[in-house]
Amino acid sequence: MATFRKSERSFAPLLLLVLMASVGCRLDMHVQPRYNPLAKSDFFPDQRASRPPVEGTVARGDARADSYFYTGKIGNGDGDFMPFPVTKDVLERGRERYNVYCAPCHSRVGDGNGMVPSRGFVRKPPSYHIDRLRKAPIGYFFDVQTNGFGIMLDYSAQIPARDRWCIAAYIRALQLSQNATAADVPAGQTVPSKAPEFVEPGTGATLPQAAPSAAKAEKGETE
Repeated sequence: MATFRKSERSFAPLLLLVLMASVGCRLDMHVQPRYNPLAKSDFFPDQRASRPPVEGTVARGDARADSYFYTGKIGNGDGDFMPFPVTKDVLERGRERYNVYCAPCHSRVGDGNGMVPSRGFVRKPPSYHIDRLRKAPIGYFFDVQTNGFGIMLDYSAQIPARDRWCIAAYIRALQLSQNATAADVPAGQTVPSKAPEFVEPGTGATLPQAAPSAAKAEKGETE
């Protein structure tokens, strides 16, 4: 028993040394020789520890090699073509984004009578259906969304570039819808279209039930 206690006392200094060494290593890992963000540094002439990126640095995935896609311009002028095919999905996406970001001021039909100006906003936006904007190249609408115009702020931070093009395409569709002629109507469709008939108009809590068309009524189908 005495031998064990003597051995224990001989190991005590060694154990204390190991403990002190481990604490020292842990302190070095927690307090590293580095600068905190935006800290002062006497090493650089401007005394800023946070250094700006090297000139010409490009963020990963943000090379923007297609300048027209990101600017809507060819040289100093607005381009007049879409950088990708316009499909039904593109127009539906444009309508969705337009109704979120543009309709509050420009209205859902693009006449400038949105909720914001109708409630007393200092300046009403122009209608998309005036001659000046009907003749404007589609790149113009992309540029206005990207950089703003007049008192309208830019939406480049809120709306990705592709969605801005989708909105521009949808604005063109709005312009066509409000200025179409009989020659633009597909064959077999009347103008104005016949109002739908309902079997049950709905109560607000339930959806209306449309009456079947003549062709579907013969087959016993419902809308």
